[in-house]
Amino acid sequence: MTGHSPPRRGQRSIFGQLTAASILIAVIAVAVLFAVTTIIVQRQTRASLSATVATDMAGLIDIYATAGREELLRRVADRQAVVSLDARRSHYMLADAAGRPLAGDQRRWPQINAKQSEEGFIALADGTPVYAQGAMLAPDLQLLVAREYQSDRAAQFVLSAAFLAVGAAIIGAVALVAWFTARHLAERMNAVNAALGAAADGRAASFPARQRGGDEIDEMAGHGTRLLARQAQLLKAYKQVSEHVAHEVRTPLMHLDNRLGAVMKEHPETVGGALVHAREDIRGIAAMLDSLLDIASAESRRGDLAGLAEFDLSELLTGLAELYEASAEESGLAFETAITPGVTVLGERMQITRLVSNLLDNAIKYVPEGGHVRLTLAPGPRLTVEDDGPGIAREQHERVFERFARASLPDDKPGHGLGLALSRAIAQRHGLLLRLGEPPRGAQFILEPAP
Repeated sequence: MTGHSPPRRGQRSIFGQLTAASILIAVIAVAVLFAVTTIIVQRQTRASLSATVATDMAGLIDIYATAGREELLRRVADRQAVVSLDARRSHYMLADAAGRPLAGDQRRWPQINAKQSEEGFIALADGTPVYAQGAMLAPDLQLLVAREYQSDRAAQFVLSAAFLAVGAAIIGAVALVAWFTARHLAERMNAVNAALGAAADGRAASFPARQRGGDEIDEMAGHGTRLLARQAQLLKAYKQVSEHVAHEVRTPLMHLDNRLGAVMKEHPETVGGALVHAREDIRGIAAMLDSLLDIASAESRRGDLAGLAEFDLSELLTGLAELYEASAEESGLAFETAITPGVTVLGERMQITRLVSNLLDNAIKYVPEGGHVRLTLAPGPRLTVEDDGPGIAREQHERVFERFARASLPDDKPGHGLGLALSRAIAQRHGLLLRLGEPPRGAQFILEPAP
């Protein structure tokens, strides 16, 4: 028997994809927010440093403009050891046009253009990173004001670490919620699939109970419940009508056959082709009704182990092969066997015999003269009946197992289309699967345990 469980390996789950998409969106959102925050903080830091350095520079320029060069030299000397309130240490350099130091704590002019009042992030001679600005106070006098920003970098690092920690927590929370939600939805969908699979296999189906409030899955389960109930009702009515008709029609047909036989005995002069054909037609219809009753009986006992017994399938097939060798020879066919000894099966001997006989009859019936029919049995058990005849089109592989369905073949033979339907019903009654293989030529019927 088959059923539906959680997604098999290699099978994609929509809920898994939704979980992955939720996590990906959360990661992208956190990354974008981190990038935007970092850019804003960096711009604010630059703006703050620029304003601080510009203010300091403006004050020194004002001192030079109002008190002269000597006062500026004295003020620069006083300021070089001062640490600002925001912990940004200041650096100064007053130099001549050639860059020779006149005052301040720096002994070499950095890579900054004082003539253009350039400012920006640079490194001092000792490698200290600073934000600096240069200015030309006179043709032979230039001033450098710089501020360290290690504290800003440390604050930015702490902010980044905190942001990433919070972002990781958010991503983890999203992943956890998405996983639990997806798992809950997947379990509910698996329950619905299991119910549908059980119904497809002919077993009792039970849909999951409705969740509080209800949602789309509950609505689908409700529709499925009503659909299966309706289907079961129609199927039951169909089977009842079929079995009733088969029972009711078979008896008068047999009575009619007996009466025709009696007429032919009492009036030998009436014996002719018309009456003979009539009796053959009656017996054909009776055989069809018997097959319908047998199919109904096998389907009603599917999964029921009562009446089954272990027997030697190899011995049964060996006996059948001996019987069919003569039939195959009369039809001009080569009959081959490859039967592994000692293979057993749990089942009804007569039903298995009928199943295999139907397959062999079909092969001998449809394979043209000069063809081959092969019967094989391997442990499992795995039984195959194959031939090199016209075969069955791929799109008809399932249809041929339906009642009254017949494959479209160039040289079709008369029949009711019930043999393969009966064979599959017998196989299912024994927990076996009868299917068509895909050989390069001809037809191949495979009987094996159902997955």
